[in-house]
Amino acid sequence: MSKDKEKNPVVLQVLPELNQGGVELGTIEIASELQKCGIKNFVASQGGRMAYQLDRMKVKHFTLPLKTKNPIRWWINYRRLVKIIKENGINIVHARSRAPAWSAYWAAKKTGAKFLTTFHGTYGLKPHFIKWRYNRIMTCGDLVIAISQHIKEHIIKNYKCDESKIRLIYRCVNMENFDVSKMTAERMIKLMEEYHLPEDKKIILLIGRLTRWKGQRLMIDALEKIKDMDFFCVFVGDDQGRTYYTEELKEAIIEKGMEGKFAFIKHVADVPAMMMISDVVVSASTDPEAFGRIAAEGEAMGRIVVASNIGGSLENIKDGITGKHFKSGDAESLAETLKWALTLTDDERQKIGDAAIKYVKENFTKQIMCDKTLAVYRELVNMN
Repeated sequence: MSKDKEKNPVVLQVLPELNQGGVELGTIEIASELQKCGIKNFVASQGGRMAYQLDRMKVKHFTLPLKTKNPIRWWINYRRLVKIIKENGINIVHARSRAPAWSAYWAAKKTGAKFLTTFHGTYGLKPHFIKWRYNRIMTCGDLVIAISQHIKEHIIKNYKCDESKIRLIYRCVNMENFDVSKMTAERMIKLMEEYHLPEDKKIILLIGRLTRWKGQRLMIDALEKIKDMDFFCVFVGDDQGRTYYTEELKEAIIEKGMEGKFAFIKHVADVPAMMMISDVVVSASTDPEAFGRIAAEGEAMGRIVVASNIGGSLENIKDGITGKHFKSGDAESLAETLKWALTLTDDERQKIGDAAIKYVKENFTKQIMCDKTLAVYRELVNMN
C-alpha cells in the first residue's frame, strides 16, 4: 500500500479507571504521544485522579463504569462504546484490562473497528474453567501487545495464542523524570529530613505495596543474616488495609533484634530523589514481575539494583553488569547479594551505574515504547 493511501489511526484506549498504576500510566503516556503526533485519540474509563492529565492534554475522556465485572453492565458499556466509536470515527479500540475488554471487544466487532489488547500481567488461572475463559479475552485482539518476553511466553503457553500476532513492547522509564543530571541536593535533603533518614548509613530501598509477594518479609529474613552491617532499610508502599501484614513485618523486625534499622513510608511523591539517596534498590518479589518498572527506574538513576531471578527482571537487568539477580524466595541468596551490593567500591558502583543508565536508555525509554506502540497502531489500521 502506498504511503498516501494509508489510513490514519483514530484510537480509543479502554481501561477500568485512572487512578495510580502501571496500566494507567501507560495509557496517559500513549495518549500524550498520540496528541503530540496529531493523532486523534480518546480514553474511556471510570475516571480517577489521573483524569486531569487528559484534560490538560485536551484528550477527550469518556466516563463509563468500566471497572465492573457484572456481565449486565458489560452489555450496557458495550452499547455506550458503540455509540462513542461511531460518533468519533474511531478505528482502533485498545483494551488494557480484562473486565472492560469484554465490552470493548463486542463494540469493536459491532462497528468494524480493529481490536487491540495489551497483556499487562499473568493474571490468576484458578479456578481454571472460569478464570481462563475470563482472561482469554486479552488474547482476542487482532494484535496483542506483550509487555515483556516473560509475558509473551506466558500468553503462548497458557492461551495457545498465535505468536505471529503478538508484538513485544517493553514498559518504560520516563527519562524526563528519572534523570540523574536533573537531580538536586535540595530534593534529596528534603526527603532525608521529611522521613528522618540517617545520613551515616547505607540505605536499602524496596518500593511496592505491602503485600506478601512483593517480598518485604523475605527482605527482613535476609537482612537478619547481615544485621551487623551498617544499613537502613526503607519500605515504601501502602498496605491498602492489610494491617495484619504490616504488623507481622514490624513484629518480625523486633523479634530479630533489628529495631531502628527500618522505616515504613506509605507514599513518596519524589521517587527519583528517594532512589538517588539510596545505595541499593531492591525488587524482592516472590512471584514474577510482568516487567518490573521499579528495577528499571533504579537502573535509570544509576543505583545498584538487586532483583529476583524470575519474570521481567531477567530482561531488564543484565546480571553482574547493570545489577544483580538473587535466587527467588531465598533469603540466604538475597542476603549474599545485598552484602555484595553494600561492599562495592566507589569505582565498581560507578561502572555498574553507568552501564545501567546506558542499558535503560537503549531499551526502556518512554519514546521507544511510544514509537513501537504507534507502529502497531499503524500496522493494525492498515491490515486487510
